[in-house]
Amino acid sequence: MDHPPSPTTSSDRLKETWRHALVLSFQTLGVVYGRLSTAPLYVFGTIQTKDFKSNEIAYEYFSFIFWTLTVVSLLKYAFIVLRADDNGEGGVFALYSLLCRHAKVGLIPNDTSTNEVMQHEEENTFRGKVESRARRAIKNHRSSHYLMLFTALFGACMIIGDGVITPSISVLSASSGLQRSLSEIKYSSSPDAQGAISDALKKYVPVPSACVITVCLFILQHYGSHKIGFMFAPIVTIWLLFIGGVGIYNIFHWNPEIFSALSPVYMYRFVRNINKDRWKSLGSILLCIAGSETMFTDLGHFSKRSIKRTFVCLIYPVLILCYAGQAAFISKHWNGPENFNHLSESIPEHLRHVFILLSLLASAVGSQATITASFSIINQCRALSCFPRVKVIHTSDKRHGQVYIPDVNWLLMALSLSITLGFHDITRIANAAGMAIVFGMIVTTCMMSLVMALYWEKSLFISGFFLMFFGFVEAVYVSACMLSFHKGAWYLFVLLAVSFTVMLAWHYGTMKKYEFDLQNKVSTEWLTDYSPSLGVSRVPGIGLIYTDIVMGIPAFFSHFITNLPAFHQVLIFVSFKPQPVPCVPPSQRYCVGRVGGKDYRIYRCIVRYGYCDQVRDTDDFEEQIIGSIGEYISLDESDCESLTSPEGRMVIVGTPLLEGHALIPVDDTNLFSGSTNAGNNETLAIPEGELIGRNAPVRRKKVRFLIPESSPRLRVSVRDELQELINARESGTAYFLGQSHLTVRDGSNFFKKFLIMAYVFLDKNCREPPVALNIPHAALVEVGMVYII
Repeated sequence: MDHPPSPTTSSDRLKETWRHALVLSFQTLGVVYGRLSTAPLYVFGTIQTKDFKSNEIAYEYFSFIFWTLTVVSLLKYAFIVLRADDNGEGGVFALYSLLCRHAKVGLIPNDTSTNEVMQHEEENTFRGKVESRARRAIKNHRSSHYLMLFTALFGACMIIGDGVITPSISVLSASSGLQRSLSEIKYSSSPDAQGAISDALKKYVPVPSACVITVCLFILQHYGSHKIGFMFAPIVTIWLLFIGGVGIYNIFHWNPEIFSALSPVYMYRFVRNINKDRWKSLGSILLCIAGSETMFTDLGHFSKRSIKRTFVCLIYPVLILCYAGQAAFISKHWNGPENFNHLSESIPEHLRHVFILLSLLASAVGSQATITASFSIINQCRALSCFPRVKVIHTSDKRHGQVYIPDVNWLLMALSLSITLGFHDITRIANAAGMAIVFGMIVTTCMMSLVMALYWEKSLFISGFFLMFFGFVEAVYVSACMLSFHKGAWYLFVLLAVSFTVMLAWHYGTMKKYEFDLQNKVSTEWLTDYSPSLGVSRVPGIGLIYTDIVMGIPAFFSHFITNLPAFHQVLIFVSFKPQPVPCVPPSQRYCVGRVGGKDYRIYRCIVRYGYCDQVRDTDDFEEQIIGSIGEYISLDESDCESLTSPEGRMVIVGTPLLEGHALIPVDDTNLFSGSTNAGNNETLAIPEGELIGRNAPVRRKKVRFLIPESSPRLRVSVRDELQELINARESGTAYFLGQSHLTVRDGSNFFKKFLIMAYVFLDKNCREPPVALNIPHAALVEVGMVYII
């Protein structure tokens, strides 16, 4: 007996909402803000000590840090960019998906028939809005579509590059502090022996310890953002309280007048006395906003409210106090000890050992934000046909954006270790990190200005002002970073060239393959009308044909019929179509229609999914497809349409429920048989230690379908069709997959040959297409074809 729900007041719901928001805010500390929180470890420390020629220089640098944090992190990201989420998802590809839907600039492979529902939804949402001149101009110029795609791919590559570089610089900076602390210990009374020990510590402590911490960090990634957030958040909280308290101490102990540097006058003085070395040092100042982009990219893991409130109420004020305290210390010691610009030197001596321990832990946590952002952006690229097939694991059933990608995780670890071992210099790594940060921000600025103009429908003046203002600030830092291109920043462009080539080649190969399928498809009349006269026979069972096209017969299946003139009693053409949205509602998941007349028993099912959906990675996928066909058959009778439905006309069918009125799935675990049929997609349960003979009874587990007896309104013809579908399922299921072999047409240019060769290499070495999990090998039919592109 169901108990009635207890009444809840609005205050109870408010408390629950606030409780959930506080939990998410606490988790953001361990995942999103680790990078921003550990930036003080290397911002001042990567500036050359020779650049500090007076105490005024510390004022000028702090003024740049304050206004950069305020303008970029606080104003741009916390108050503006976070509002441009795509149904809870963030990042450059979320902005690109908004433009794909609302400005019609998408290059994702799609047929017009699959867009009918989306267009209908958009017409209902934006009914009454007049299409602007800018939207029409961008929509009609295909070159702008490619430019936006390349811009989105470029931004994604920058985020991935940042995910490679950040673990290296964060951990190496902390381990270098450990080395300096160990070097201060007096091991010998002999100056020569003490110097030799210090040199050995400098050589053997920072890099090995950084490598060990980096490996441990990546090993923990499989726990997911939820658990990692709870594990790392206490560390970041203690770290923030520590550096905030030390900052307040340094301000009042060394130089309380440091807050006068909040005036922009000090930035003007810096620019007035600028030279090449001082301008180059702005690349180090840029690192103070490292991690701001991940506030937006990691949006799918948390919520806008939790990310924004945590930054405004905790992260921003603590960082300002920390940088102010360090600047106050530097202003009094700029001509003192050798490493006066490192954060560890500004820590009181009795707290140095506590600082070393916290910095090692916090530096490992600081890398989490960019690693999580890399997972999110690659998952979005993969779903939009811009990244090779990789295994994606959803680590939370409540937040769709919390994902873990094992293949990418180990690749990021290997590349990060290569940077640590190859450069072993914080300054060189910082140059590459600064370049990745500022280029990623420029891409967000450009895409955001287009979203403001085309989606928010703001005036061109507002969107143009946003682009010019923030673009100018970021262009200043780009010019500073380019001066250090030969000192480490070049490595970022190597990563960019490789990752951009992979993404572009995969997208280009996918597009060309899809275009070939469209050009070489066979009309449905060939299968329904002409094949019987050619002696094609029907065999019992269901044939599931996986294809990328949504109209016509795929070329590989017509090739199969030509060589083996037979196909199954029931045919279902299944197509997976990505949509530029995070998630497609279950009620709009399947689009089902007929191929030919009712008597042919040939259906088409289009499975629509967003870039955060995992509809193909389920064990009951076949049952869902058959259930949706059953629902369509029961709905088809009330549509009053003729015996032959036109090809391409689909009916929306939601995810079938257990109490559906067409077919009822029943778990059948008590069937015994002397043989097994692999085509039935069954799992065998064999007791351990029991030897089963060839004809011994085997217990098998299978989902069967029944027609509900409580549906007398179904016509006899509909019941017969449903029963025939059930009988075909009992006879077995075969899965048809097309295996494409791409070759380049003679006379093609080098660029095309290179992209196709790269696509073929990636296609052979990445994971198999996840059309459905656990397909029995005995029921799988692969048909190979040569695609001449």
